[in-house]
Amino acid sequence: MNPRTVRLVTAALVLLIAAAPLYLAPFSVSLMNYIGVYALVALGLVLLTGVGGMVSFGQSAFMGIAAYATAWVSAIEGLSPWLGLVLALVLTGAVAAALGAVTLRLKGHFLSLSTIAWGLAIYFTFGNLPGLGNYSGITAIPPISIGSMKLETSEEIYYLIWAILLAGMLLSYNLLNSRMGRAMRALRGGNAMVESLGVNAFYVRLVTFVISALLAAFAGWLYAHMNRFVSPTPFDVTMGIEFLMMAMVGGSGYLLGAIVGAALITLLKNSVQDYLPLIAPSVGGQLEIVVFSALFIVFLQYAREGIVPFVAGFLPEPRRQPPEMAEPLPQRTQPAPGRMLLTAEACTRRFGGLVAVNDVSFDLKSGEILGLIGPNGAGKSTMFNLLTGALPVSAGTIRFSDTDITHAAQRKIARAGIARTFQHVKLRPRMSLLDNVLLGTYTRTKAGFLAGAFHLDRREEKEARYEALRQLERVGLGDKPYELAGNLPLGNQRVLEIARALAADPILLVLDEPAAGLRRQEKLALANLLRSLKQEGLTILIVEHDMEFVMNLVDRIFVMEFGSKLCEGNPAAVRADARVQEAYLGGVA
Repeated sequence: MNPRTVRLVTAALVLLIAAAPLYLAPFSVSLMNYIGVYALVALGLVLLTGVGGMVSFGQSAFMGIAAYATAWVSAIEGLSPWLGLVLALVLTGAVAAALGAVTLRLKGHFLSLSTIAWGLAIYFTFGNLPGLGNYSGITAIPPISIGSMKLETSEEIYYLIWAILLAGMLLSYNLLNSRMGRAMRALRGGNAMVESLGVNAFYVRLVTFVISALLAAFAGWLYAHMNRFVSPTPFDVTMGIEFLMMAMVGGSGYLLGAIVGAALITLLKNSVQDYLPLIAPSVGGQLEIVVFSALFIVFLQYAREGIVPFVAGFLPEPRRQPPEMAEPLPQRTQPAPGRMLLTAEACTRRFGGLVAVNDVSFDLKSGEILGLIGPNGAGKSTMFNLLTGALPVSAGTIRFSDTDITHAAQRKIARAGIARTFQHVKLRPRMSLLDNVLLGTYTRTKAGFLAGAFHLDRREEKEARYEALRQLERVGLGDKPYELAGNLPLGNQRVLEIARALAADPILLVLDEPAAGLRRQEKLALANLLRSLKQEGLTILIVEHDMEFVMNLVDRIFVMEFGSKLCEGNPAAVRADARVQEAYLGGVA
């Protein structure tokens, strides 16, 4: 499907939605209004859960905060609903920021359980504040006015609801295709990967959490002035579960899934309420949730990732053009060859009573390739993680380019010019090769959330995309930039990680077993690539098991055994060392 066809189909759908009040009955327009309001909440969950990997059952509470805020401003204080919107956004954003600062450091199901806890707390707060009408709620909420026009009927407020929803979709689309959007999508890869790219993972999580809450706040504002009445009931945790279901059913990783899921759940719920009493008049009301749950289970059996990706699987892939030529991103000045670049002095790392790295010291000069080798359990990976900040040092010091980085955060070490790969490949399998490598340009670009959402980063994005494609071509993967990373064999995934590291324009490239899983010809190509990088002035540290690969590539070798230094020297001297032969072969050959 070419881009022109996609644009035509999108325009046709927008026109169809815009003309809905002209051909739908008033009740159907009301249903469309609810779909639009609920889709805003589901859109926030797509960003939060589908993209960011944070499962929340509390979005209905944020919707309720906004609804009560605007109801209090307009119905009780007699002020404009637009002032109610301002208070709704400010109050919801502040509450979300405070809750996120406390709960987003929790992992796994503990985070999800915390959203249920504060969701219930907010719900009971609504019902127990006399100033908000207790459980009776607030009535006589005035309609939204635009100039002299009051949006009182379903047909009149319809256009405002869908205009806000479509604007939210467009801004979200822009954001996800920006620097910060890629950081959001990388969150599912775990903190180690995200921080190694120079990203402040907690900050990105918190902002994503607040954005999702603000989308729910818009929904709450529209809901209050559409119904002209609010009470605690629509904002309990049950509704929060329903919103999450909408995002999942539509496709939690797809923006369009918010609308599709909201439409399907709303229409299905309405149909069950209409037809079940006709089939079972005496128990229809009690069976409603049972039937609804059964239908949801059936759906999960056939479209587990959601309707949108299920349908998209039958459509042809869109044809996309490779990135255009652009000005190169700013590059670092590599230090002069032979200059002391990295120094580790008496480094020790303890895990309780186990000493994984014991008083290890070595240095690395600019422009050389150093191999760090040793048998399994020698402490190589632990030493590697100490150098990159993934693990804290128990004792000792590490200096990089005349700066003490012993206790520096991993992201700060990455920004200083150290780029790394991982022993177990860490990529985003559902992102393209191009987008995975674009993650490496994070420290070289500056656009924030607002610039990304409002598409003010065009020039920077163009430069970053061109740089990412250049690095893909550099490692031999430039012929398929839009292939999903998860479709690559393991060897090519390791090469893709190197391309991502190179996109950061590092001073020091640190590779953790880069030849693992590669065939002979791939290893030779990788060795040639690393030699060319050395000729360009890049310094490289390699942790590797493949002795043949290391011996024919590096300038010096540092050998570890049982967490301590065994020996150090040029490849020939290390190969001839009896202690190395004993460690690797169990005896002198």
